[in-house]
Amino acid sequence: MNSNIIFVAIFLYSLLLGSFFNVVGLRVPVGESIVFPRSHCPRCKRQLTARELIPVVSYVVQGGKCRGCGEKISPLYPFVELSAAILFTISPLLAGWSKELLVSWTLISLLMILFVSDVRYMIIPDKVLLFFAFLFLIERLFIPFIPWRDALIGAAVGFSLLFLIAVISKGGMGGGDIKLFALLGFVLGWKLVLLAFFFSTFYGTIIGLAGMALGKVRRRKPMPFAPAIVIGTLTAYFFGYDIIQWYKGFIFF
Repeated sequence: MNSNIIFVAIFLYSLLLGSFFNVVGLRVPVGESIVFPRSHCPRCKRQLTARELIPVVSYVVQGGKCRGCGEKISPLYPFVELSAAILFTISPLLAGWSKELLVSWTLISLLMILFVSDVRYMIIPDKVLLFFAFLFLIERLFIPFIPWRDALIGAAVGFSLLFLIAVISKGGMGGGDIKLFALLGFVLGWKLVLLAFFFSTFYGTIIGLAGMALGKVRRRKPMPFAPAIVIGTLTAYFFGYDIIQWYKGFIFF
């Protein structure tokens, strides 16, 4: 099969997955079923038709508004759908056509769902973390990326680092973030989870400063940390070892 066709197929299927990630991220934190009720407008409660549920396309065609009542549709929906599609599509180029690709797609799925839930509710749901912890455990049994010892140390490092920050800052770091980094440590190993945390704080600072400049973020007010975690984690996962090797060469030059 032509490689271009494969990438197009991945892109289209992951657009649909992105739509599903929106549903999970919006419903699970508030205890709603991801199956029932069917998708509807939150204002007029009108059930959406199939042509209103086409990822990204429906949002553009409808001008970002509900066809029934004219209520504005959050741009979060198409953003997550398109982001998921792009990340899924470029993963084979970054992780290669190997078993590890499955892990990368699982990681992207987790991060997209948490992005939605944290941006909307500032919550990282335990149910989502537990479900993906089970998936990663199974995957790492058959797709060893790092020695098990490093995975377990990574989980301990991710948990301890965020827990220590939470204690020192007296609640400046949420419990969901602590558990998330424990899971990320298991997936990435201790070296990459430290790098993921570094990049997450770096990106978080940039996002915070930009938000304050635009008047979207208030000083000393909580803000979603998941967007920075998503970018920081993917940076560490896909480019971490190259960055570490570059840094070593830079230090010992």
